[in-house]
Amino acid sequence: MTAKLRKNLYRILITLALFAVLLVLEHTGRFEAWALPWYAEFALFALPYLLIGYDVILKACKTIRNGQVFDEHFLMMIATFAAFAIGEYPEALAVMLFYQTGEWFQSYAVGKSRQSIKDLMEIAPEIAHVLCEDGSFTEEDPEEVSVGAVILVKPGEKIPLDGEVTDGESFLDTAALTGESVPRKASPGDTVISGCVNGEGTLRILVTKEYEDSTVAKILDLVENASNKKAETEQFITRFARYYTPVVTIGAVLLAVIPPLAIGAAWSEWIRRACVFLIVSCPCALVISVPLGFFGGIGAASRMGILVKGSNYLEAVARVKTVVFDKTGTLTKGNFRVMQILPAGAENEKIIEDPSGNDAWNEAQIELLRLAALAEQYSNHPIARSVREAYEEVLRADASAEMNMEDIRDVTEEAGHGVRAVYKGKELLAGNEKLMTSHEIQTGADAVSGTIVHVAHDGTYLGAIVISDELKEETKGALAQMKRAGVKKCVMLTGDHKATAGAVAAEAGIDEVHSELLPGDKVAALENLMKEEADEKVAFVGDGVNDAPVLMRADVGIAMGAMGSDAAIEAADIVLMDDRITKIATVVDIARRTLTIVKQNIVFAIGVKLLILALGALGLASMWLAVFADVGVAVIAILNSMRMLGYRV
Repeated sequence: MTAKLRKNLYRILITLALFAVLLVLEHTGRFEAWALPWYAEFALFALPYLLIGYDVILKACKTIRNGQVFDEHFLMMIATFAAFAIGEYPEALAVMLFYQTGEWFQSYAVGKSRQSIKDLMEIAPEIAHVLCEDGSFTEEDPEEVSVGAVILVKPGEKIPLDGEVTDGESFLDTAALTGESVPRKASPGDTVISGCVNGEGTLRILVTKEYEDSTVAKILDLVENASNKKAETEQFITRFARYYTPVVTIGAVLLAVIPPLAIGAAWSEWIRRACVFLIVSCPCALVISVPLGFFGGIGAASRMGILVKGSNYLEAVARVKTVVFDKTGTLTKGNFRVMQILPAGAENEKIIEDPSGNDAWNEAQIELLRLAALAEQYSNHPIARSVREAYEEVLRADASAEMNMEDIRDVTEEAGHGVRAVYKGKELLAGNEKLMTSHEIQTGADAVSGTIVHVAHDGTYLGAIVISDELKEETKGALAQMKRAGVKKCVMLTGDHKATAGAVAAEAGIDEVHSELLPGDKVAALENLMKEEADEKVAFVGDGVNDAPVLMRADVGIAMGAMGSDAAIEAADIVLMDDRITKIATVVDIARRTLTIVKQNIVFAIGVKLLILALGALGLASMWLAVFADVGVAVIAILNSMRMLGYRV
């Protein structure tokens, strides 16, 4: 509890004790027995009133001075001043006391909601130990460290910058980033991200990103800006309060003035009714509990390693009925491996479990792999890398194998199709079916499951290389969890050919598949889905650079935060910090629970207020009932919102 919260709690407790004593004295007739004049009784109630309400009065005066008259502080001040004016001293003190009690609960609840986000904000290290030329280390601000520097991270310290381990082994605690309690091993060659806590070993890390581009800096920026993006419900409540407050204030004035002037009714009675009307009308239950509900949901998600960039996205994901997935790196591990080599017209195809060794493939297969590796030599695509890595295994195992790069030139990569090059003066092609079709080359191996790289030279089809990518262990279970959370349909978009896409979809439990898509086709496919599901929200889940346009176009973009590209994380609305798609069902559940709580608060608060406003205008509601309608409803709504703070999967 903060010092301010503690101070306000003491004020409430002291005022409550004084109020209890004054109530006992009044109801036992002591004031009459002592023959206290009215001003003495007024002073006895005014002193605790000022103790508990001075800050409300000051805030009301400031808002009036700034031209913003109609807010909750103004309503409280006017209502309690009017109650004092007509001699309702206990009620005036009770209204201010219980209003401040409600405000305290609100502050406490906000503090609890902020704690999980505050914990996340503390992941940023303050220093980095940078290696000098003489072998010593100096302490520098992480923002001043350049790419290419080597930093030392001691046991128990946070990693200050993204980089690659060059020396040492350890286990990293990633709980602050991902919500996962199981440490991850880090050894030379591994990529590590800032914000993780080093375990028992000392690590030397080559810095690969500037501080402003590091994981920590981006997370902090996302968290700091999340509160600026309000949900539609929050925006509605803000607009509602802007018009509602002046309307009820004018209504209270008319209620106090018109009956005495029109029919000669008692001023004190109608002023009392107007006070009840004012107290009940305070919109704090709505203004406080609705943002607090969304804030609690964002805080609960952050504890699970899910970054939601604003309450508007949390509200949107609560209404998601269709989730669209990229395949590679999202549903699958993204670890491509050559599994089959199929020379044209040959019967000697072989499934390879271990591609190392001289006897893994025959000569025809090795020659086909060599030509594909030559064509793919300059491509950064994961499929190209898997082809090169497979032939590198052959080179290591067979001294007679060769890789003569002098024979190849004019290499051109055709996005979404493959690679075209010139080998020994003749055209060499390595890519998918579309690349072959565009060059009028007939292919085979269409029924094989896996990603296929077709190879052709001088217009002749030479064969195919089959590359497989494993499904993530949690994918099938994650899709089932999404269905239980209320998602109706799971869709996959992929550039793979139909057979491969169908096999992955069948294994994972995907409802609908769109295959053989170029990067630009994915946006069009998503837009068609959004038209079909016009009344519902569509989410897209991806991780690559080519997914960024689709992430931005979707109603809700969800990116993989640990292995995903920077472009995907920037474009997404929600980031899964540990790349586990099981978290999608979690964030959908959190969002739906949050929206349910917010709706409960709105219906409850408006319903109770309208009822007691009507009773107050008819003279059937007391000041005490008005206090409940204001403070009691606010406290109940706040406590209801706080339920999200204890969310567990």
